[in-house]
Amino acid sequence: MSMQQDLAGRVALVTGAGAGIGRATASLLAARGAIVGVNDLKEELVDAAVAGIIAEGGKAFAVTQNVATREGITEAVQRAAEQGGRFDILVNNAAWVRYQSVPDIQPETMDRMLDIGFKAVVWGIQAAAAMMDPERGGAIVNVASTAALKSAPNSIVYSGIKAGILGITRAAAAELGARNIRVNAVCPSAVPTEGTQRNRNAERDARRVASTPLGRLGTVQDIASGIVFLASDEARFITAQGLVVDGGITFTTL
Repeated sequence: MSMQQDLAGRVALVTGAGAGIGRATASLLAARGAIVGVNDLKEELVDAAVAGIIAEGGKAFAVTQNVATREGITEAVQRAAEQGGRFDILVNNAAWVRYQSVPDIQPETMDRMLDIGFKAVVWGIQAAAAMMDPERGGAIVNVASTAALKSAPNSIVYSGIKAGILGITRAAAAELGARNIRVNAVCPSAVPTEGTQRNRNAERDARRVASTPLGRLGTVQDIASGIVFLASDEARFITAQGLVVDGGITFTTL
């Protein structure tokens, strides 16, 4: 089977797939042959993403669902499994992000970030593991961030959540490996998306480019490529890892 269709017949769910990294990942999974459940809270985003995949010859279906609760993410996984007749790949991508200085952190903001960006990852792993066939195995990819590895102001909650995702990933991999389920994470640097638009400006982007050995900002397609690699059989002996996709900016100094 060619790499272009190496995921043929496998059923995937991508949370937060209405835009940005999630949408790019859903599109690439479908291009590689997977049947993709596209999840987001906003129906119009989900419908547009599904229509785009189908227009490109892929297979996708809508899973419009709030995944901020255990019940929500569990239902999303179950719906994907029912729609596809099996369940093979979960990409925990959904997040809600606010950057706040120490004096400005509010309980409501932190709780929402934790519900969507941390707890939903745990509940998603729980639900996915219950649906995956131990004979076929499965792959779970959690979207962390280089913020888990490198300090930045105004990001105590965000950095803590993303570092926690790496811990979740390793612990889940240790437990679920016996069931032939691989669990990995990607750690993307900041890439231009609809969601990051409010925190970007030309000066900051220029500094990032100047500090990146590969000399450019990443794209959502760059991150999606890392995610789909980890979900594929090309990574069949890789688990418990955090793949940094950042053009080299995190661990180098220029």
